[in-house]
Amino acid sequence: MDHSCQDWMSALPEELWDIPLTNLAIPGSHDAMSYCLDINSPLVRSESNFLRLLDGLFYCFTRPIIFKWATTQDKSIEEQLSMGIRYFDLRIAHKPNDSSNDLYFTHVIYTHLTVLETLLSVNTWLESHPKEVVILACSHFEGMDVTCHESFIFCLKKLFGSKLCPREVSFLSAANLLKKKKEKRKKRCCALTHLTCSSQESVLTLRHLWASGYQVILSYESQTAATHQELWPDIPYLWANQQTAQGVISYLDRQKDLGRPEGFFVAGLNLTAGRSYITMNPKQSLQTLTFSNWECLKEWVEEQIPGSDPKSINIIAGDFVGPLPLCSLVIALNQKLVQKQSSQIKADIIS
Repeated sequence: MDHSCQDWMSALPEELWDIPLTNLAIPGSHDAMSYCLDINSPLVRSESNFLRLLDGLFYCFTRPIIFKWATTQDKSIEEQLSMGIRYFDLRIAHKPNDSSNDLYFTHVIYTHLTVLETLLSVNTWLESHPKEVVILACSHFEGMDVTCHESFIFCLKKLFGSKLCPREVSFLSAANLLKKKKEKRKKRCCALTHLTCSSQESVLTLRHLWASGYQVILSYESQTAATHQELWPDIPYLWANQQTAQGVISYLDRQKDLGRPEGFFVAGLNLTAGRSYITMNPKQSLQTLTFSNWECLKEWVEEQIPGSDPKSINIIAGDFVGPLPLCSLVIALNQKLVQKQSSQIKADIIS
């Protein structure tokens, strides 16, 4: 396993320490916890009645198929962190007819590992990597009522403590940062203002996060989050719902033409196979489909540019981030920001 990117944020050039995280290229993991799906667990509540009927009648036939098409990752959460993944798509639920308060991750079925034991591992990893920042995107929350949400949020606050970056950070005075940038530009001739996005996100930089001890940006896709400053709103995920690389790329390019969202957003490289494809290709799996389309997706990634421009990218998430070199490809895109700064400095000197 490649560990060369395990501290990539702290290894970035100093010129990028004052760039908002929303303008950096960040590698992400789609359905990050599907490596530990429990093949014998129930279907999640949101699955169709048709699949539920098939699963009830032909369990021995449907389960292997569900398992190989629902599994999107094959590396543990700690391994993904050490490979450089910094955005995690985490789908959370409470099992039906479960009297305990345990929560699990889901993708069609539930995981072996519970949510809290997994996040404890994340916290332990962060302790050893104090300059790395992760974005945990918690969503779905099937089977969870208000009481369950509040209990879970209490546990999250207790677990991560002072590592949690409050969302109010992104609304701190942009005037102070702009003043500092002007001073730095006079000293170093750095045109950082061209690389910042909206004033709302202008202080969410590595330098600021490091100084504050923040390592966790926790996105929580529920109205419950509104009353908790430690929780961020859900992050837009551009999902193509296509089973070919060409289909995914066409969708993402159309979205780029519309302009990038404010703040964080995710370009999803994950492929989605329809029922007919799965039925007609019994020897295939999501892994074989992803691998066969990788070269085309790889070329698209290499062409992308991070930053604040309307067609720029931010987080790029994919499947099977262990065997495929997504992390190194996405992290390398940040060098384009350094090159852009150098070009702007030369232009300023000439003018």
